[in-house]
Amino acid sequence: MTSVGYRQLWSADPSRWRAAGVAWVGLTEPVARRADELRAAGGRLRGGWSGGAATAADGRLVNLRGELTSVTPALIEVDQVLAELAGKLTVAKARLAAAVTQAEAAGLVVDRSGRVHVDPARARSTERDGLAAARVAAALRDALDGAGAADRVAADRLDELARAAGTGWVSPPPPGRPAVDATPTLVHAWWSGLTPAQRRWLVGHEPALVGRWDGVPVAARDQANRLQLGVWREELLAERRALLSRVPPAPLASVRLRGVAGRLAGLDALTGRLAAGGEPRAYLLGLDPAGEGRVVLALGDPDRADRVLTYVPGMTAGLDDAPGELGRAARVLDRCAALAPGERSAAVLWLDYDAPDLLTEAASPGQARDAGPALHRFQEGLRATHEGPPARQTVLGHSYGSLVVGVAAREHGLAADALVFVGSPGVGASHAAELGVPPGEVWASSAPDDVIRAARSADELGRRALLGAAPLAAALGWPDRTGHELWFGHDPSDPGFGGRVFDSGRGGHAGYWDPGNPALDGMARVVLGR
Repeated sequence: MTSVGYRQLWSADPSRWRAAGVAWVGLTEPVARRADELRAAGGRLRGGWSGGAATAADGRLVNLRGELTSVTPALIEVDQVLAELAGKLTVAKARLAAAVTQAEAAGLVVDRSGRVHVDPARARSTERDGLAAARVAAALRDALDGAGAADRVAADRLDELARAAGTGWVSPPPPGRPAVDATPTLVHAWWSGLTPAQRRWLVGHEPALVGRWDGVPVAARDQANRLQLGVWREELLAERRALLSRVPPAPLASVRLRGVAGRLAGLDALTGRLAAGGEPRAYLLGLDPAGEGRVVLALGDPDRADRVLTYVPGMTAGLDDAPGELGRAARVLDRCAALAPGERSAAVLWLDYDAPDLLTEAASPGQARDAGPALHRFQEGLRATHEGPPARQTVLGHSYGSLVVGVAAREHGLAADALVFVGSPGVGASHAAELGVPPGEVWASSAPDDVIRAARSADELGRRALLGAAPLAAALGWPDRTGHELWFGHDPSDPGFGGRVFDSGRGGHAGYWDPGNPALDGMARVVLGR
């Protein structure tokens, strides 16, 4: 199609496109099974047959397995295309409905063809009616144009995949590539110069690199990381087998086993979310099962969203509770959709650092400082790969995560239009102006019953008792002259910090995302820029 009509959009069902995408990506599992069967067949063949014919047969099996494996990124890509189309149609339908509501409020009627008229029940039309009709007609055109553009983009991408089915899914890229630590802008420029077949080759042959490379588009990283899910699960299973095999049991083996079990459960929950589809579609941008586990996962495609939230959780966060942390990002995203159904928003759970597990660790800024360069690169990557006009990018830190965000912004700079701190123990700065975002775009909230407020005491001995170590504020020479010093500097929710404060209801240190808490709307409105 080159255009989308009023009745066509009104009757469109985006959920059917999502379901079709899930069906396509669901083919990756039987494809993987068949590839494994071919691998096993080749092993049996080599064990009982030799000679020229055997060599030829073995080569043919290897080629067949390679062809099957090369299909997998394309299957994931079909799901991405259809999910993106469904998301854009959902936004277009919301804009269409808003235009009809606007017409009804103005005493106008939109007929079944999308034409705008004065309600015939009214006595006469006025010049004001004509102006209102023009505004409604413009809103209708905007919705239809958005749906038409989405349809054309999806058709073009699916056409390319259909051609690739006949000409070859993959092709090796030319020699030479950016260094692993190259800037995201340089990586993206190099990636943009490759053909689709060369990109699929890299996804299939070097998924560990592509999946974590800032500057590579979100869709390609998601494809690469989904290919790694089985590898990561096997790593955790191997770690568990190694712990169980030790006789006598190693000290703290039971603790470590519980940790492995928690990471396995977290990985399985995230895998289930990835396989289930749902709205918004999830994009896996990084995962590491080692240690406490790390994960970067987006809800919605940040490369095509109007608004992008990056959420950095705090103390004790790891792969085991990543599904719960993802739920917090999802609740902010849900409020964004409710407040602005005609805009596309995406939310990223960024847990790509070693979060403190103990209060003694949380008393030090070391882990926040270690995380700063990675968060800086990630945000730069979002800027580099975004399609169309720049998105409004917001970075939200909770608890120790607010220190991660503050230190990254102060010491490295963040590609962000707004920063949000909730339940913060301080952000490593004395004033909002140190954080490098536009004036008026540093936001904070602190619940009246948040235990983090205990850190505001001026009694140094009390702080030592609470933390088991001297607070950073004292170590850096930040005297508590104002009564608003926390563990890591001036309280960002104090007006004297220079930021803007939004309300939070009671709910303790973790209640900012509770339904009905005004803080949830506060976070969503910052993401939307309202």
